Amino acid sequence: MQRSELAEDDLASYNEAAMRVNASRWAAAPAAAAAPAGARPAVVTQPGQPGETCVLLVDARHDASNPLARRCTYALVWPQSASVNREGTAVALAVQPLEAWRELWLFRRQGKQWSIDVLPPASLQPGTGYAEFAGWVPGGQQVLVAREARGEGRYRRSYEVVSLESLATQRQASEPGALGPFQRWQDPGWKRMSVAVR
Repeated sequence: MQRSELAEDDLASYNEAAMRVNASRWAAAPAAAAAPAGARPAVVTQPGQPGETCVLLVDARHDASNPLARRCTYALVWPQSASVNREGTAVALAVQPLEAWRELWLFRRQGKQWSIDVLPPASLQPGTGYAEFAGWVPGGQQVLVAREARGEGRYRRSYEVVSLESLATQRQASEPGALGPFQRWQDPGWKRMSVAVR
């Protein structure tokens, strides 16, 4: 059945099911093979406290004992989702703290330091939703993000061009085709695997 064939009353259930699938879709992707650290940053994980996973950003000069950045979480970390921008100044990673709620972690280099920021699906109490990497805009200044969430009685889906410097949304639309950067720079893997575009 196609979305266009659904009755208006069924759209909420359809969107809810799509969000739940997309929030945990990385569980179906094969684990990434560990690659030797090179000049470009890479994500590795190691156990922390019981039940905790620590995410480390490493490169050829910074191994797990001296990482570029480190953050520990009790959430599910999906290392196979890691994507590095062309400039090697930013890394996107999917992290799932709840069954139907997936965040986007952004590692950003500012000067010589790296920071780790979390983009949630929405500024709501966690309900159902995801924020996901959709592509890098060449130049190292912007990332494409898809977000969809339901919580506190509200539903929202958006496609955004986000500044890597400030993490502010610079442009957004309810359909990816309405944004030039999404038409030109969306990641082929995102378009192939995500149910954000439906």
